[in-house]
Amino acid sequence: MIAAGAAAPEFEAPDQDGKPFRLSSLRGSPVVLYFYPKADTPGCTIESKGFQSHLGEFAAGGVKIVGVSVDDCPAQKAFAGKYGLAFPLIADSTKAVSTAYGVLGPRGTARRVSFLIGKGGTVEEVVDTSSPDPHVDRARARFLKA
Repeated sequence: MIAAGAAAPEFEAPDQDGKPFRLSSLRGSPVVLYFYPKADTPGCTIESKGFQSHLGEFAAGGVKIVGVSVDDCPAQKAFAGKYGLAFPLIADSTKAVSTAYGVLGPRGTARRVSFLIGKGGTVEEVVDTSSPDPHVDRARARFLKA
């Protein structure tokens, strides 16, 4: 798994609308890149809705939120639509992004891991826990300091 202090691996993969998304397009902004096992499951919904509920704060701080799972574009689009998620959800159906970050689990889905990436593209912190709540809390603590 990519560790704090390492460069965040570049990737290109489709978002929920099938549009190509490149991590480097966000360079210059802090990024929360969070991996989750499966769209529209209880823990993933809690986590994603948590990021959405604080999206205004993150946006005011210039922080970009990006979710990633191995679901396909239609599943990601349905998930985003159902919960009003207004940030990119990456459809990593090839599992290349999850593999590059070292979070692909034994069942072929991404483990719940968040990478808090600084403006220059370096991973500042890794949140690796199956509980959805600490991911949002750590991202807020890291990037929204008073």
